[in-house]
Amino acid sequence: MTKVFVTGASGFIAQHIVKLLLESGYEVVGTVRSKEKGDALAKLVNNQNFQYVIVPDIGAYKAFDESLKQHNDVSYILHTASPFTYTTTHPEQDLIIPAIQGTRNILNAADTYAKQLKRLVITSSDAAIYSNVDERNNKLAFNEQSWNNIKYQDATVNAVTAYYGAKSFAEKSAWEFMEMKTPSFTLSAVNPSYVFGPQAYHCDPNHLNESNAIIGDLLNKHGNDTFENEVGGYIDVRDVAKAHVFAITNEDAANRRLFMNNGHFSVQMMLDIVNQKWPELNLIKGTPCSGPEDIKVLARVDNSATRKLLQWKFIDLETMVIDTVQQISSTKN
Repeated sequence: MTKVFVTGASGFIAQHIVKLLLESGYEVVGTVRSKEKGDALAKLVNNQNFQYVIVPDIGAYKAFDESLKQHNDVSYILHTASPFTYTTTHPEQDLIIPAIQGTRNILNAADTYAKQLKRLVITSSDAAIYSNVDERNNKLAFNEQSWNNIKYQDATVNAVTAYYGAKSFAEKSAWEFMEMKTPSFTLSAVNPSYVFGPQAYHCDPNHLNESNAIIGDLLNKHGNDTFENEVGGYIDVRDVAKAHVFAITNEDAANRRLFMNNGHFSVQMMLDIVNQKWPELNLIKGTPCSGPEDIKVLARVDNSATRKLLQWKFIDLETMVIDTVQQISSTKN
């Protein structure tokens, strides 16, 4: 049975990847930060072809060496582990350094120990493609070849810029590694926009991931409540998981970036979908139908090369929001 090594296996995207890999007949080894997280994940997955290894800190020196010594027969590695927070007051230490070092650690360990490795896929982000400033400049356009223009010294100013910077610094370090070391395996990157959608195994409405919390919070908005009308690109987590599995085995995905984006959203658009589907919830209305105007500030996106390669229809905004709300609501009841 073909073995796949997935870092950060308890994460939102990673759980969908693990589930899809197991359904597709792979053996999966996932890294987690603690035994508690590993045991909880193993219970959710409930599959004899899944096991976990503990990597407490992906940024620590040679963080993945022992686990890849133990599992040196892996054919594919999916590196999804990466720090994400917008609340830190130490952005360099909490975001930038671990993102870069974690990527270097997995690549060095793979090159040293995983001699049967065919491909390594890193979960990057659209944040590596444009900066948080340029993303909101409608005079600009971006595609799979684009990179944000954030400099290291500027990235340490605040958490948001640090996150965007960390994504480009980490991904660039991976491509530079491939060019300098020329290992026996090939590299692919998956660059998703905001990732929404139902959880793979279990939904705790009180502990939603950062993106789904936007939708979850809307379900508690009534009367004179207000909300932040965030805008950006979106993609369903199920499409992101499919892209990762596609990337490990498809020859055309080697040395490519898969820019996972299915258009632009505003939170108002999401609210409109929920209000139309469930008027009995009596949620706030906001400014109905303002979505098309809301997203006019955003830069243009061209991921036609990715769509041509993947050749399936991405899940649309309405389906994504409805599926997510249905899961959250069913868990609450």
